[in-house]
Amino acid sequence: MKIDFHTHGKLTKKSEFSLEFFLDMVKEANLNGLHAFTLTEHFNTLHFVDIYHTLDEHYDYNDDYYDIDGFKVFPGLEVDIKETGHILLIGHRNDVLEISERLASHRNAENFIPFAELLSIAQQYDMIKIGAHPFRNSTPLHHLDQSLLSQLDFFDLNGKDLYNQGREIENSVRQLGDNLRLPVVGGSDSHYPLQLGSIINKLDRDCNTIQEIRTTIQNQNYQTTTSPCLETKVKAAKQIKKMLKESQGV
Repeated sequence: MKIDFHTHGKLTKKSEFSLEFFLDMVKEANLNGLHAFTLTEHFNTLHFVDIYHTLDEHYDYNDDYYDIDGFKVFPGLEVDIKETGHILLIGHRNDVLEISERLASHRNAENFIPFAELLSIAQQYDMIKIGAHPFRNSTPLHHLDQSLLSQLDFFDLNGKDLYNQGREIENSVRQLGDNLRLPVVGGSDSHYPLQLGSIINKLDRDCNTIQEIRTTIQNQNYQTTTSPCLETKVKAAKQIKKMLKESQGV
C-alpha cells in the first residue's frame, strides 16, 4: 500500500471545505500511484467538523478509513503546541472528532496546548502520533524535551521542507529518528493536488486500521521515496495556491 502521511483537504484554514476540491486531491493521489493518505487537516481550521460530516454523507467508513471509490482516507488532525511545533494525530474518525472538541479552548495562538498535555490526551486513544516537520525553521520540534519526543510514534519527512530547505534536511530528520529510535515517514504536506506524489511511503502490506499501519512501520516493513519531480510539484502547487488565495480572498 502506498500512502502519504501528511495531507490537507482544504486550500487554507479560512476556506470552507469543498467536496469537489477534496475529490481533486484524491484523483491526483490516485494518478501518482497512491492508495491512501491520512487527512491531517489543521485542528483550528474553519469548521473542522464539516469535513467529516460531509464525508459521512457521501462515503462509507470501514475499519479506520473512508472508502473513496477504492481509495483509503484515514482521519487525522494537525495540532499546534504551545512550545511552537506541530503534531499529527491519526486515528478513528470518532476519536479525531472527540479530540478536536477537547482542543476547543486551545485553537488560538495564545492558548495553544502544551506538548505534554497533548500527548496525555492522545494516549487515551489509539492514535498514531507524528512529529511534523521537526526541522522546519518556523515550527521546529527537534529542540524539545527528548522524553516527550520519544513518546511519538514517527517523525515526518516533509515534502514542503525538502523543497524550501533543501533535500539535505532529510539527514537531520533521520538522525533525530535514529537517536530516539523512531521511524521516519514521508508526508507531502499538500494543500493543493499537484503536491501529492512528491513523497510516498510504500508499505509491504495493505492496511485497514491504525494498528496495522503502526505495526507495519514499526517493524520497518516500508520504504519512503521522494519524487524526482518534488521541486516542480511543490513549487507549482505553492504558486497556484497563492493565486487562488488572492482571487478568493482567503
